[in-house]
Amino acid sequence: MSARTTIADIRSTPVPARLRLTTRGRFVFFGLPAMLLMAVLLSLAGFVNSPAKASDSTAQLQPLVARTVTVQSGQSLWGIAGAAAPERDPRDVIAEIIQLNDLRGGRIQPGQQLFVPAN
Repeated sequence: MSARTTIADIRSTPVPARLRLTTRGRFVFFGLPAMLLMAVLLSLAGFVNSPAKASDSTAQLQPLVARTVTVQSGQSLWGIAGAAAPERDPRDVIAEIIQLNDLRGGRIQPGQQLFVPAN
């Protein structure tokens, strides 16, 4: 055995084959990380651009004080809103009454207990 390496020895040494990715391998290697990155970016974009805010003014930060009213026969939300807050627009008061009582379609019945905003 000689310590010298010949050209024939070098040519006979097997060269490792190049790594070849299949279509599925390319998807796993490139596609999944790209999709995860996009999901993270879209989530962050939605979080940063969300329009949620607590209120426009400090007056809106005050807790809403409500009182209970029993609906009488022949009463409407318009009449209840006008009696509850005569200085305000009845449409705004009706919207608050509907929201406070979780009314579906704004229908009320005689004898029903409603929360209405107090003055």
